[in-house]
Amino acid sequence: MDDLTGRCALVTGGSRGIGRAIAFALAAAGADIAINYRERRADAEVVASEIRRGGRRAVALAADVASAEEVKRLMATVELALGSVEILVNNAGVAWPVTLDTLDMSLWDSTIAINLTSAFLVTQAALPSMRARRWGRIINISSTAAQIGGIVGPHYAASKAGMIGMTHGYASLLAGEGITANVVAPAMIDTDMIRSNDRARPEKIPLGRFGHVEEVAEAVVMLARNGFITGQTINVNGGVYMN
Repeated sequence: MDDLTGRCALVTGGSRGIGRAIAFALAAAGADIAINYRERRADAEVVASEIRRGGRRAVALAADVASAEEVKRLMATVELALGSVEILVNNAGVAWPVTLDTLDMSLWDSTIAINLTSAFLVTQAALPSMRARRWGRIINISSTAAQIGGIVGPHYAASKAGMIGMTHGYASLLAGEGITANVVAPAMIDTDMIRSNDRARPEKIPLGRFGHVEEVAEAVVMLARNGFITGQTINVNGGVYMN
């Protein structure tokens, strides 16, 4: 297993929930952390401050990662603050539950842009330095909705399924360059996103409870440290979907 000490990790959407737990877990494993956020500056600054108190370097950086120009600026800022991104966690995302009757083109486009296009943009921006070093970890946070449809809607399921296909593409093309690409697909994790959806109930889960954000973060750290796993989807879902 690779030592992550001093590695630079970027976690998009890292100010709360799953992203926050991932940032803390990677820092505990020795990485320096760039916490990306779009609006929640105070929350992101708290995460960065706690990581710095634990002895690792950390910065909180605002950027809309669905914008190519803002991604370019984000990566340049991370480079100046912490060095080149070596571990990329594409976690930024939205889940807007709708009915089939209220799903429209605007919501479709916004969901695809925030959940899928952002991951493509940030990955493309991080790849040149990873390829130059011949070491990198790309970890995309998808959802079990990609496999079973889920409770949010087709727009969300499609965006998360797209992440899995995109990951397979990067994994196959980069396997000979020391760069792995994998997916973590959570379901029913106890976050604001789940608590705000009245269709999310623990009795739907074979294990009988919601998952913890730390359980997702553990899978991310494992993938960051393991150089022989690539092109895989790690399901963290309490048995909702088994493969």
